[in-house]
Amino acid sequence: MAICDWPKEERPREKLLERGAASLSDAELLAIFLRSGSRGRTAVDVGRDMLKRTGSLRGLLDLPPARLAQLPGMRSVNRRALVLGALELGKRYLATELKRGFSLDNPEPAARLLTAELRGEPREVFAVLFLDNKHRVIGFEKMFYGTVDGAAVYPREVVRRALEFNAASVIVGHNHPSGVAEPSQADRDVTDRLRRALELVDVRVLDHLVIGDGHWESFSRRGWV
Repeated sequence: MAICDWPKEERPREKLLERGAASLSDAELLAIFLRSGSRGRTAVDVGRDMLKRTGSLRGLLDLPPARLAQLPGMRSVNRRALVLGALELGKRYLATELKRGFSLDNPEPAARLLTAELRGEPREVFAVLFLDNKHRVIGFEKMFYGTVDGAAVYPREVVRRALEFNAASVIVGHNHPSGVAEPSQADRDVTDRLRRALELVDVRVLDHLVIGDGHWESFSRRGWV
């Protein structure tokens, strides 16, 4: 049965408008962007099939564009553009909210931004949030890129950028491509090196966040900074 023949209250678009996006399942939300199904299958059916093939909505959206194009139901350029555009829109919305002078007085908002930016990266990426003396964001940069196992971090480069931003403090973070957010001894050693280097120019390291698969760890919460 085509979606247009479903009861009105069960159609994904109508549910979205009347009850809000949270009322939709992952497959129904995908159907909004797919817009149509294939022969004998609704857009919701196609969405369910893609989720089954990739394991989850996260698995689907983390696919590189080239692999996304290979999925049945995603071979249309227009469909891929809509899905990838929606994903990027969500990332930019979160980043914009935090970059409007948002004060990072606890780990959660910084972790949300870093999760949106770093989760799903196939290699380790080390990023820095530069803050003013009221802990408001004045800059964000992905500074160092590595392999699956780690990224080389150069404290002098972080110091240089902190001075250019005139930052009073920083929050640093990196992802673990393995998905396990537990900090390693190497993570602790890098944090200590950064802290000592930045102390020389009166810049504090407020936190180091490790981003895993669906969860994160905070050095400040563990009393390590």
